[in-house]
Amino acid sequence: MALSSKHHKTLTAVFDDPVRANVKWSEIEKLLPALGADLSEGCGSRVRIQLNGVGAVFLRPHPKPDTDKGALRSMRRFLREAGIRPT
Repeated sequence: MALSSKHHKTLTAVFDDPVRANVKWSEIEKLLPALGADLSEGCGSRVRIQLNGVGAVFLRPHPKPDTDKGALRSMRRFLREAGIRPT
């Protein structure tokens, strides 16, 4: 998988310790297809994600664009289960 430098930066931010509070959800949504994920719209602000046979549902943050720490931890867990690690 060849990621752009922006995608790589976002992936690194998702896996950063301590968990960051300033990762924009829009950047995560741009990263996921680059990793090979399929995204589909759910009800309301829900986004369904399928990646490497692993599925998850996330809520888009609102009204602020930043993803909260709990959602970032969940995204990190989802990516690990799908076999994605930062390089």
